[in-house]
Amino acid sequence: MFKHFISLQWKSFWRSASASSGVWMKIFMGFWAVYFILMMMGGSIFVFKYINKDLCLDPLTVVSRFLIYWWAFDLIFRYALQKMPVINITPLLILPFTKNKIVSFALGKTMLSFFNIIHAFFFVPFSVLLIAEGNAPVLNVLLWNIGLIALIYANNFLNILLNNKDSLIYGVGGVIAVLGGLHYLGYFDVTLYTAPFFQGLYESQFLFVAPIVAAIGLYIIAFKSFVKDLYLDAGLATKSKTVKTENLEWLDRFGKTATFLKNDIKLIKRNKRARSTVIVSALFLFYGLLFFTGAVEAYEGPVWKIFAGIFVSGGFLLSFGQFVPSWDSSYYPLMMSQNIKYREYLSSKWWLMVMATFISTILASGYLYFGWEAYLAVVVGAIYNMGMNSHVVLWAGAYVKTPIDLTSNKKAFGDKQSFNIKTMMLSLPKLALPMVLYAIGHYAYSPYAGYLLVAVAGIAGFAFRNMVFDKIEKIYRTEKYATIWAYKQKK
Repeated sequence: MFKHFISLQWKSFWRSASASSGVWMKIFMGFWAVYFILMMMGGSIFVFKYINKDLCLDPLTVVSRFLIYWWAFDLIFRYALQKMPVINITPLLILPFTKNKIVSFALGKTMLSFFNIIHAFFFVPFSVLLIAEGNAPVLNVLLWNIGLIALIYANNFLNILLNNKDSLIYGVGGVIAVLGGLHYLGYFDVTLYTAPFFQGLYESQFLFVAPIVAAIGLYIIAFKSFVKDLYLDAGLATKSKTVKTENLEWLDRFGKTATFLKNDIKLIKRNKRARSTVIVSALFLFYGLLFFTGAVEAYEGPVWKIFAGIFVSGGFLLSFGQFVPSWDSSYYPLMMSQNIKYREYLSSKWWLMVMATFISTILASGYLYFGWEAYLAVVVGAIYNMGMNSHVVLWAGAYVKTPIDLTSNKKAFGDKQSFNIKTMMLSLPKLALPMVLYAIGHYAYSPYAGYLLVAVAGIAGFAFRNMVFDKIEKIYRTEKYATIWAYKQKK
């Protein structure tokens, strides 16, 4: 039966309207998967060496102490990014399959998720070093890993259960943020109470059973929950909600563009998938810690600072912007039949990304703690994002033709994005060009010359904004009917 399910999934992929773009997306995601795998393996070796030789401490004890934060971050990260399986099983409800087998297959797919597998590339090398250099007993290390694997899969099923409970996951994230802040400030150390459990997974030969029982229990609860709601007219049906009207009069200063700005802001406030972009944007704010703290030796080169500045200030631009105009795919054909100017539509998206980048830059002022040069990289990156990358994102959006179903349980970043050679080429100026400009100025004269070149490029984007918008508008008009056709395809 499962073989038949896999066959259906394979046919669905190759027969879909976006099969060719899906292949490119898989290749693109493969590169990122390799990148994260290498990062996890390198981080594992670095953490062991640093704790063992530089701090002269027991690596297992130190890592076990902070595993509570690893577990919490994994849960929040999954909630923002991991794809839910429910929408994929809807077509199977009209076929002669039992509900138990459909749900088993759907949950089984989540168990093979990259979010589960990626952890092994940190803990396996770390465990090998524990045995080889730390003389740790093989059985104890094995039991420690089994317990951690069970906790990871417990997160997998817990995330499925929490998928529609925004307030609960935000509460969990808030509690973790408060505990982390209290720990950092020295008022309360939650790891003193959680470390004995994670250390006990290594020292005790029976404690590893507890995470396994928890994972099995969460699987059973998730299984029963899905089976209970597995009806075309029940849990998978569109739910009606009370809608509150908002005027957002303060946006009227933008003229006709305000109509689209109001729609986008309401979308972000009301739709779970759009709100995920805000969560990811907040996570981007902390990305600079890898570069400005010297935590990773590979990122200590001067060129990486501007790379960090682009990501820290452009989280919303890179996450929300990459799905323009797919956010409006459900009513895009209707919108194109109205008397709407492309310039007004595109300007609304541009202003939204510029405002979000400006807010991110203000929130990132905490990087002044690492010196004003660190924050200068963020500010310069923001100028480039607002002047150049905002246009590049809109330009690339003309070739992105994958519709987004805002009523599904998938997160915005769980869908495959339509990807092709044009979008890949247009992605280069986002990150490669500012790094090249900075490198020219840095090595030819000084770091400030590098920052100046990147800032000038961003300012030039503002200066030639009208000319660039004319070009982008023309491309959108050329791709108009191809985009409408793609949005009408049934996945």
